[in-house]
Amino acid sequence: PAPHLRGGPKLHMVTWNVATADPPDDVSSLLHLNSPKSPDLYVIGLQEVYSGPLRFVSDSVFDDPWSHLLMSTLASREYVKVASVRMQGLLLLFFSKLRHVPFIRDVRTTYTRTGMFGYWGNKGAVSVRLSFYGHTLCFLNCHLAAHMKYATARVNEFEYIMETQTFECEKDPSVLDHRLVFWFGDLNFRIQDHGMHFLRSSINSQKYNLLWSNDQLMMMKKKVEALQEFEEGPLDFQPTYKFDLNSDTYDSSGKKRKPAWTDRILWRLRPKPSPREDEGSDNGLKLGSLYTSRMEYSISDHKPVIGVFSLELRKMYETPLVRLWPEGDWSADIDAIVFYSPQQPFPSSSWDWIGLYKVGFSSVSDYITYTWVKDNEAAFNDELMQMFISKEEIPVRGGDCVLCYYSSTLRSIIGISEPFKVRSCLCRCKNQPEILVNYLC
Repeated sequence: PAPHLRGGPKLHMVTWNVATADPPDDVSSLLHLNSPKSPDLYVIGLQEVYSGPLRFVSDSVFDDPWSHLLMSTLASREYVKVASVRMQGLLLLFFSKLRHVPFIRDVRTTYTRTGMFGYWGNKGAVSVRLSFYGHTLCFLNCHLAAHMKYATARVNEFEYIMETQTFECEKDPSVLDHRLVFWFGDLNFRIQDHGMHFLRSSINSQKYNLLWSNDQLMMMKKKVEALQEFEEGPLDFQPTYKFDLNSDTYDSSGKKRKPAWTDRILWRLRPKPSPREDEGSDNGLKLGSLYTSRMEYSISDHKPVIGVFSLELRKMYETPLVRLWPEGDWSADIDAIVFYSPQQPFPSSSWDWIGLYKVGFSSVSDYITYTWVKDNEAAFNDELMQMFISKEEIPVRGGDCVLCYYSSTLRSIIGISEPFKVRSCLCRCKNQPEILVNYLC
């Protein structure tokens, strides 16, 4: 039988409507960075990321401030951004510990607009789908219609997204084809019928269960079959909307909007695995979870919600698709040699490439240099391939590096070398202006 991952990989999820605010200086508690067991995966879904004309143009060229902060924070802890997708204010980021990256395959992203009858992206969904050790996962970050009276409209948007959103993927083209689906975001469901006094009294006394029966999402789940397939942890935390900025006080403006659990994380575990998935005694996949909010963040009128899940799954495979390693000493003095060897058949392409990365790289695109596999390879024998990287592309100052094989068909890194040292080459730095030395490095 396939072995269990010890204790199950830990998935840390965040949903937060950030109300166009820039990120806070410290995200330690948001990401549980001081937890004794660090997560294996992070999935972070944001809504209302600022997308004004000037910022949005610059963000399309460079990472937005939220992505930049999260990438720089997590890269130093050996996490890599595997995928991201943005539609106006909706942003979804998927990070993985480096050791899991070669086992994350078939990565795809897409989005669906629901604002202004489907023509405007201020409301809708962005999603990432992938295979994790052979189990298909889909993460759907939504921002649905606002206001108390539009509960039915929110359900209609949910159903529209589920019915129409598709991926460029033969095996699992729709959201509900996946083994495990997470549906989360600012779903905008409100607490209806109760008066403000009863709401605040129940919240202040932490008797949140008195409000559950009038939570619109729970009410809709009783009537809508598609919603009944999704599970959620208990709402044992105070409603996360709507707060005065920079405070823990609920809306004190003239509108005095009622508190609500607008920000949610739900999941759907497909009842029966498909024939290609593991059918072990535990059906291959189980979930354990922690569900809470972080009240200390006050830059938005929403508080962030966190879900921590233990994925009790069985590995479908343990060997990367490609093994690769550097040959000999590496420095900017001499062209470098890379060997790689496919470990099992995979859909290779002339668009595959091998990248040289600094240890602690933040994303697939954070390479020092790369070389196309088909352009520079020299056949060594049927199993071992040899490639060259020009000395001009190797960092002059050296450092600790890794090599990664990127599959354009699977849209993921499918092989990572052990870390190795690139020796500094001071001869090329001599008598050069500091700005040129920094460029070369």
